[in-house]
Amino acid sequence: MLVVGRKPGQYIVINEKIIIKVIKSEEGHLRLAIEAPKDIPIVRGELLDQE
Repeated sequence: MLVVGRKPGQYIVINEKIIIKVIKSEEGHLRLAIEAPKDIPIVRGELLDQE
């Protein structure tokens, strides 16, 4: 697992297709924007844990 620190406005790129950008960061809260091709499903972890 890769762990990186990012500030609001900064982003990471995965496989030149997926962009994950930090939109807002407050104490204990983080907001991300994810840009990916429509054929790549994006699912929140807590929804997978329910299965």
